[in-house]
Amino acid sequence: MSGGTRKIVGHWMRQLSVVLLTPKYLIETDTLHSMAKATQPILIDGVPLKGQLARAERRKKYIALGMVLPLLLFIVVTFAIPILSMLFRSVDNPRMVTLVPNLAAAVQQWDGAELPSEEVFEIAFHDLVAAKEAGHLGKIATHVNYSLSGGRSLILKTKRKFKKIKSGPYREAMIKSDKRWGKLHTWAVIKKVSPPYTARYFLNAIDRDYNDAGDVVRKPEETRIYVTLFVRTLWISLLVTLLTLIIGYPIAYLISTSPPKISNLLIIMVLLPFWTSLLVRTTSWIVLLQTQGVLNDMMVWLGIISEQGRIQMIFNLRGTLIAMTQILLPFMVLPMYSVMKTIPLYELRASQSLGANPFITFFRIFWPRSIPGIGAGGLLVFVLSVGYYITPALVGGSKGQMISNQIAFHMKSSLNWGLAAAMGSILLVAVLILYWLYDKVVGLGQIKFG
Repeated sequence: MSGGTRKIVGHWMRQLSVVLLTPKYLIETDTLHSMAKATQPILIDGVPLKGQLARAERRKKYIALGMVLPLLLFIVVTFAIPILSMLFRSVDNPRMVTLVPNLAAAVQQWDGAELPSEEVFEIAFHDLVAAKEAGHLGKIATHVNYSLSGGRSLILKTKRKFKKIKSGPYREAMIKSDKRWGKLHTWAVIKKVSPPYTARYFLNAIDRDYNDAGDVVRKPEETRIYVTLFVRTLWISLLVTLLTLIIGYPIAYLISTSPPKISNLLIIMVLLPFWTSLLVRTTSWIVLLQTQGVLNDMMVWLGIISEQGRIQMIFNLRGTLIAMTQILLPFMVLPMYSVMKTIPLYELRASQSLGANPFITFFRIFWPRSIPGIGAGGLLVFVLSVGYYITPALVGGSKGQMISNQIAFHMKSSLNWGLAAAMGSILLVAVLILYWLYDKVVGLGQIKFG
């Protein structure tokens, strides 16, 4: 081997040894550094392309946010804020703290073992006189009357009774003006309604209350109505959902499998209730269902029942179920139809051509694919049923009314908004629990509207 050849071979051997002995990460690091030095940013009009792309992506995000923002604000204003306001009002109790602050603070320090001291009576006298002069005595009277029978008259009597009291001792003078001021129960109720925040509304909504000692007890049996109404509301909603499913499923199946002319006619018949007022439909059911109504007359004429055996189908649970089922039927049919129309009918014909009977074909192919529509329609009907109060109030009577009727009563008539908000909150929680159970058993992802 010549000298030049030996030099070349020696050079390559040294290079090979360096490569074999150098750690891999050093080679990769050096390679990356060399590539970074060699790579130059791409410029467009003197501005790096990477920066221009980043700004374009940010611009698209801002445009998308701007388009969604009105909808988001609408949902917040019309949905989130009212619900949060309802939840807050169900525990908010500012009436006494705002209108008679000194009395509210004084009774909270009272131990409740015996009548309050002369100091508390004096504070009560001056606060009530000040409230009378400010025109707030009626609000206080209404607030106390929610928990104390005759409390309104007791407070309003101060307009004329307290005029005779010129000076102390105020304890004797107030008891002399009305004996109820000398009862422990009266002061226990005033103490109970005075805190700025309270759980009393929720307790009243489930037929519970605080006694004079501050313990939670059940209300007297003759005043326990709300738990019964809650149970009845959920029961009626479940029955209406089941009835609309039984009646609506064949209708939706017929619409989805019929020719266009027939299906369009059936859809018009399903949508027909939407084209009339709810009050008109409810009034029509009153005419149809009463003992001297159309249905009873027809059954008597056909000989199905006797004249003396006319069926009472209104102002009871039966009337509520009939009217609500008819009114809410489209809300079950339409979601099921929207899902059923996506099921290919040729698969049903193929199954039958392979020897399967119609029963097996239906339950093996059609039924499983229609379950998402059933879930959507069922939830829609159930939630709407829970909040119905016009129809139950008109056709249900005392046995067919729901908790929504009591919520409307306290919102419009008694003005006990705290109790109404507590009932609404309990109803909201109950619906959310049912949503959770449905998600665990079936899955909310199975709900489809088409």
